Amino acid sequence: MAPQLYMSSSPHIHSGESTNAIMRSVIYALLPTCAVSVYYFGLDALLVLLLCVAGCLAAEALCCLLAQQPVSIGDGSAALTGILLALNLPASSPWWLALFGALIAVTIGKQVFGGLGHNLFNPALVARVVLLISFPVQMTSWTAPNPIGSGVDAIAAATPLGEMQTAVMLNGQLPPSAHSGFGDYFIGNMAGSLGEVSALAILLGAAYLFKKKVITWEIPVSYLGSVIAFGGIMWLIDSQLYPDPLFHLLTGGLLLGVFFMATDMVTTPITRNGMLIFGVGCGVITVLIRLFGGYPEGVSFAILLMNGATPLIDRYTRPKVFGRILHKT
Repeated sequence: MAPQLYMSSSPHIHSGESTNAIMRSVIYALLPTCAVSVYYFGLDALLVLLLCVAGCLAAEALCCLLAQQPVSIGDGSAALTGILLALNLPASSPWWLALFGALIAVTIGKQVFGGLGHNLFNPALVARVVLLISFPVQMTSWTAPNPIGSGVDAIAAATPLGEMQTAVMLNGQLPPSAHSGFGDYFIGNMAGSLGEVSALAILLGAAYLFKKKVITWEIPVSYLGSVIAFGGIMWLIDSQLYPDPLFHLLTGGLLLGVFFMATDMVTTPITRNGMLIFGVGCGVITVLIRLFGGYPEGVSFAILLMNGATPLIDRYTRPKVFGRILHKT
């Protein structure tokens, strides 16, 4: 019997990747950061994580049922959105803030655009910015690290970026914390949101994503490079007023944003040149807001602004079609 020939439309070669596998890989990469946040902030951090994930799963299921679509919580995207949202919140966040943020992330940040793959902006960052503007007191109520087993009650504390902005406004120069304490910043011994407290944990997760080929180098390198370059120029201009690039890298949500939100394949450019432009834009805007804006942190605003510019970037960085002939008129 002669072999049969099966005809089908492209693609004919499958990479083996799936939405579920990609989402699981990113969730696995975030586990070290989640573990460090729970270590430093205890059950408060764990509660925020659980509430955000549960809220996003419930909101996703509800939206699917209302739209009479199959419930898609099994693909892992809602759980990932919940984890990222939690990592953008303080450990002291009240329960209602976490659940309201989850509702905003899924409905306004994702489902209103048509669901997974159609959203223009990163859902977790949409929720963070909405919460920051709507509830600034709760979103800026930071607590000092309180490692499990220390026996010390949680106390209020300012983030390194908050200290920097306050000192510059009041004294016209950087605080001592902007020139030292980098070791603590690297391991996570500082006040901040759950995902801001350990550069080491984030870098471990980023290495895993690179190994699994979930993310590529263009956006992280261009984002970090522009922060180092622009921040370094400002530091050289006036080192008493502007912090050095290492301070920018190790404080705030920069590393979390660089590796886990700016690399979101749905909301970022698809061409290599577009990714490089996107990363540079994020880096420049981040430093501008940190040094001259009204908020100490600028990562969320920078990524969302560049998300909005992504369609335009894709349009002007689209490669020429092979064999195309341009006719002059």
